[in-house]
Amino acid sequence: MADEKIDVLFLGGGTGGYEAAIRAAQSGLKAAVVEKDKVGGVCLHKGCIPSKALLRTAELMATMREASEFGLEVGTPRLDFVQAQARKQKIVDQLYKGVQGLLKRAGVTIYEGVGTLMPPSIFAPAGSVSVEKSNGERELLNPDHIVIATGSSARELPGLPFDGERVISSDHALELREVPKSAIIVGAGAIGCEWASLFADLGGEVHLVEALPRLLPLEDKEMSDQLQRIFTRRGIACYPGHSVDVASYRETYDGVEVTIEGPSGKKTLAAQKILVAIGRKPNSEGLGLENFDKVKIDRGYIQVDAEMRTGDSRIFAIGDVIGRLQLAHVAVHEGLIAVDAILGKKPETIDYVKVPRCTYSRPEVASVGLDEQAARDQGHEVKVGKYFFKANGKALIYGEDQGICKVVADAETGDLLGLHIIGPHATDLVAEGSLALAFDGSLYDLQETVHAHPTLYEIINDAALAADGKMA
Repeated sequence: MADEKIDVLFLGGGTGGYEAAIRAAQSGLKAAVVEKDKVGGVCLHKGCIPSKALLRTAELMATMREASEFGLEVGTPRLDFVQAQARKQKIVDQLYKGVQGLLKRAGVTIYEGVGTLMPPSIFAPAGSVSVEKSNGERELLNPDHIVIATGSSARELPGLPFDGERVISSDHALELREVPKSAIIVGAGAIGCEWASLFADLGGEVHLVEALPRLLPLEDKEMSDQLQRIFTRRGIACYPGHSVDVASYRETYDGVEVTIEGPSGKKTLAAQKILVAIGRKPNSEGLGLENFDKVKIDRGYIQVDAEMRTGDSRIFAIGDVIGRLQLAHVAVHEGLIAVDAILGKKPETIDYVKVPRCTYSRPEVASVGLDEQAARDQGHEVKVGKYFFKANGKALIYGEDQGICKVVADAETGDLLGLHIIGPHATDLVAEGSLALAFDGSLYDLQETVHAHPTLYEIINDAALAADGKMA
């Protein structure tokens, strides 16, 4: 049993866990992290960072193919995917080293191993955490507070388990040594659309299948429709509203075949690999939560209040495992809220509607706030402003003029309700909408803010002006 006093123990050292642990230590608490793999978690090692590094390679490949449009003759670009993977890993390793340094400087103790919650006792009112190390040894920790930050993992398509070779997840895709000549991607959420874009830009044939009626079903319909049109022009075969008949799956000499069914009837698709991207499941099993009657779980997700506290006042949970918005930046803020609650402060809780959502395909898609239909469903009479990147000077200069910016506002008050962008650097541009919503901004605020010219972000000003009929 560890003799070291621990005020707060984070079970999981992903983005939410390690950043919150640092904040706790900076606030005077003795903080510790239990991590079974590497601090940084899925985002750093198997998600956000490595996938965006490969997407940058794909983006450059697409740009080089258009070099002649800029007056440059560079010949036919050749992909060295092994080098691209090496660059990806170099970035991950650099950031991993940085995270380790930040934790060390903050005085956060790292326990390497698998943590399991043990029932409360007179010596450990919050319950103990048993840490099983790689060598089989166990160490018992008795923290005053526990924050569960165990994240999520790729969800399998029922009846079609991952084999890591022909049926793969995004985790497996990040370790590929070569780009598949063809791929069936099941699920057209953010992850599915990013991989579809990446494979297509690197020369692969892509079939993108989505059970719901449109790509990116959680985004504004206009953004989804725009993305499908652009993907189709790029040669990506899109099948919204189609389900996969898993019983039809069969392996072939050089790949797989599977039948899909939807508005266009039945169709058999063949490819080298199937990448399943139908969402992520919470990592809540095997944590020992059955030892805590007050901790409630719904479909695997740990239930918490606005301060991230479970039914047990000493146990908190944050990030993907609570199933609100499964985004790294959300996990960070949930972790900071939990720390403030442990410190006895009254934390500023999260309005999840005001959280930016980003898809790093080509073109990028980003949004914050309500989409047009959601605003109407909530009883707003809305007015909408749109402006196209084809009319934006910076977009034309960069040769990336596909897309649209759309603002949604309350027709009576002019209050901004949502910002939706599909186009170049959308995931950066959406920040203005996030700030505007955070300060209860209006169309007038966006219109009267001076935007530099020529820039991409002046398209937000133009869309806001268009909402009031002030654009020619």
